[in-house]
Amino acid sequence: MKKIAFITYGCKLNYSEFSTIKRNLLNVGYKIVGFDYSSHIYIINTCSITHNADNKLLGLIKTIKTNNKKAKIILLGCYPQSLYNKIYIKKIYADDTISSYSSFLKQVYLVLGNNEKFKLHLFLTNQIHQKISVSDRTKYTKYNSSVSFDYTRTRSFIKIQDGCDYKCSYCTIPNLRGNSISENIFNIILTIKKLVLLNIKEVVLTGINIGDFRNYGIENKTYDLFYLIKILEKKLTTNIRLRISSIEPNLLTYKIINFISKSKLFVPHFHIPLQSGSKEILKKMSRRYNPNIYIQKVNTILNILPYACIGTDVIVGFPGETESNFLETFNLLKKINISYIHVFKYSDRDNTYSNSMKNKINPNICIQRSKIIILLSKKKRKIFYLKNKIQIYRVLFEKKNHRYGEIFGFTENYIRVIVRVQLNIPFPNNILNTCKLVRLLKIDSKHNYSSILL
Repeated sequence: MKKIAFITYGCKLNYSEFSTIKRNLLNVGYKIVGFDYSSHIYIINTCSITHNADNKLLGLIKTIKTNNKKAKIILLGCYPQSLYNKIYIKKIYADDTISSYSSFLKQVYLVLGNNEKFKLHLFLTNQIHQKISVSDRTKYTKYNSSVSFDYTRTRSFIKIQDGCDYKCSYCTIPNLRGNSISENIFNIILTIKKLVLLNIKEVVLTGINIGDFRNYGIENKTYDLFYLIKILEKKLTTNIRLRISSIEPNLLTYKIINFISKSKLFVPHFHIPLQSGSKEILKKMSRRYNPNIYIQKVNTILNILPYACIGTDVIVGFPGETESNFLETFNLLKKINISYIHVFKYSDRDNTYSNSMKNKINPNICIQRSKIIILLSKKKRKIFYLKNKIQIYRVLFEKKNHRYGEIFGFTENYIRVIVRVQLNIPFPNNILNTCKLVRLLKIDSKHNYSSILL
């Protein structure tokens, strides 16, 4: 039996796809081992959102080959897709001058794009004979269902939507993932019901732009994300909780916010990308909202759900971002009551409009601005945690540390909780993968909320 090792980079959607591909390989007789173990084959499910993601990938390929010269490396997903869009993929093995990456890619056994990666098991069983298989994603209309499932985990990610019709000036996703396409509503309901039977306690609905979820019925009637969450609430039992991943501010409607505030299944956790607090920079980014709309959405959520967790994404160093523009972002983030911030330093991506923009920002300035936002994020998270002190929440416990007598889990509003029991005293029976009421007591040095079981 051949051993195969997996690693995946990037978003929750990438993780759900990787999990589906892995199950296909198990079904044809491969043995999955950890990435740190010696393996016949190493499969890397790639991300290519930032330049840093590309560099990590190339470094990983070099490390694998240094440690195991006979290893076969397979690249899947967005990085191969980006090579197709650069027109490198047909030349990379013939022309060393076409890319500085070609020396690394010559060490790769198989290269599959976003359309082809779901057929990996067919390539490995020699039912398809190609070394490179990457097609034009923008002309692809088939939906590949994906869901993460692991008997050792309590949470599952289900892809409900893929691709994007938005054309943000800095984003290469529409080229890598194609146009927006959505999973069938019946399949989503059926998949989640199966996960409930498999004892999964939380499902995260994920996608590239899930706010753009659309199914079409008779006479082109549109079933949108709001319809989906209503039907899920109606069709599913209360034995599971549902979490929505990142959603665009302009697509997070007041109807959705109001519905979640009353829901028995959907948790009060919103991740709403801001990217910039400057109206001028948002326009250059081709975003579909302005700072005031963003502030209104956040305030609406907190007026209805005062203890909701609200996270955001921010890009610093976008071309032309002046000190004044950056301060607009900083001041907006400081002003609103968000819970955490993911900060990204702008990086040029091929086939994007911003790549050709002038007034690029010095990398050292980007680093400084990133550090400022990271510090602000730490303060925001602490404020959010302190706001929840003494509150009682239902926590889904996901793992435990016998050595230190610790049990970890997350509240509905995404606070990481730790419960400590005295050493030499057994853990409460069957606590893993169950929801228990706890009272939040104190934030520890590792940003866990020390709590007691009720």
